[in-house]
Amino acid sequence: MSTEANFTSNGLRIAGLLFTPEGHAGERLPAIVVSHPGGGVKEQTASIYAQRLADKGYAALVFDAAYQGESEGLPCGLEDPYQRSEDVKAAVSYLTTRDDVDPERFGALGICASGGYVPFAAQTDTRIKAVGTVSAMDMREVVRNGVDGQQGPAGLQRILDTSAAMRTAEANGGDPTYTFWIPESLACVPRNSAP
Repeated sequence: MSTEANFTSNGLRIAGLLFTPEGHAGERLPAIVVSHPGGGVKEQTASIYAQRLADKGYAALVFDAAYQGESEGLPCGLEDPYQRSEDVKAAVSYLTTRDDVDPERFGALGICASGGYVPFAAQTDTRIKAVGTVSAMDMREVVRNGVDGQQGPAGLQRILDTSAAMRTAEANGGDPTYTFWIPESLACVPRNSAP
């Protein structure tokens, strides 16, 4: 069973779903925050894991990361590792407000790119007592070495030089430049939010 569970992260509304065991009544549940892959949304892979965790007796919270899916933030589809870490911490904060969740028993599960974001969040949020990953991916390694691991130092230097030139152009009045790593039409559903 899932219910809407919305909360804020750095001033942005985050759209979530809370999965709980069918017919649960009684003692407070241990809870797990499940963070989706880069470019994903809560209804995809993360919800499959959340439902299975609920079937095992956990409260499991999934959410669309800021800038993605039904959550606020522009530009749509932005993959921001630091914001995603804050989203995980904000999800834990939301769970502490619920009477059906045990605030002493929190875990977090990161899938794919979130397999890097969740452990990063847990380093400074001591409320997260357990961390798990599925097909964890280190975005830093992807940027440095490329998706196939074959990029090399010259490729990384091109990315850094291009990024610096784009920042300079924007600072001097040029339009921001965005590169989509998933199809633009699937990146997110635009919401009313300030850039």
